[in-house]
Amino acid sequence: MNMKKQKPKAIVVGGSIAGESCAKALVSAGWDVVVIEKTRGPPTQNPTGAGLGLDPLAQKIVQSWLHEPELLYNNTLPLTITENLATDGEKKISWVIGREEGTKYLTAYWADLHGLIYNTLPPQIFLWGHQYLSFCISEDKLTVKVRAKDLETDEIIEIVGDLLVGADGILSSIRPSILPDFKLRYTGYCAWRGVFNFSENDSETILGIRKSYPDIGKCFYTNIGSGSHIIVTELKKEKFNWVWYVNQPEPEPQGNCLLLFHLSILFSGVRVEC
Repeated sequence: MNMKKQKPKAIVVGGSIAGESCAKALVSAGWDVVVIEKTRGPPTQNPTGAGLGLDPLAQKIVQSWLHEPELLYNNTLPLTITENLATDGEKKISWVIGREEGTKYLTAYWADLHGLIYNTLPPQIFLWGHQYLSFCISEDKLTVKVRAKDLETDEIIEIVGDLLVGADGILSSIRPSILPDFKLRYTGYCAWRGVFNFSENDSETILGIRKSYPDIGKCFYTNIGSGSHIIVTELKKEKFNWVWYVNQPEPEPQGNCLLLFHLSILFSGVRVEC
């Protein structure tokens, strides 16, 4: 009599791109997977978010997951140039300090890339609207039990699996239990990021960006100024991605976020830097 071997089971905490990528890799390897995510459902298009860069290895992996590999190119923009600029804010001049051609990166909007990967997974493996609470390892160290709360009903559920994956971000709730002595190290700057639509191509802002960054659309720009630097790239579907880094003292942690500035100081500083 042939006994069907039971599939190993993985519990992934976090349904962002890292979490769903882990889930996809595990499903492809024959695992049963449950993804616990506190947001109510998969992300949709919105005016906020971030752009992401895919190197050739990441492109190869994502393509292997897609039922139609060309979907990756339909939702990304190829970058063949990287250019570093320096800017003197007082003199209002910029100059090129480094340029490389022949790069093979793709830029993607976060929600678009998330959607591509999400659509390759069985939707029933996601527990949307569930908050991870805790985990414990069995005495024989062969299984792990995870507790989570349904944020709509406040019901506590327990899931038993063979593997726990903590993909819940830099302020992970799982990491302190596994690595209690691990401390995050401040990099020396804080960052703001965003994506905005430039469908109004004749606006003063868009014309100014295209004048400052003439190869936008095929170039990854890094502009270095005094105490800050900015990254600018174009994304598919008429979007610009920007990340602004400002050197400053380490902010004080407050709950699950960082208190960067008092709002009045923040906005006055933004106006000055801009």
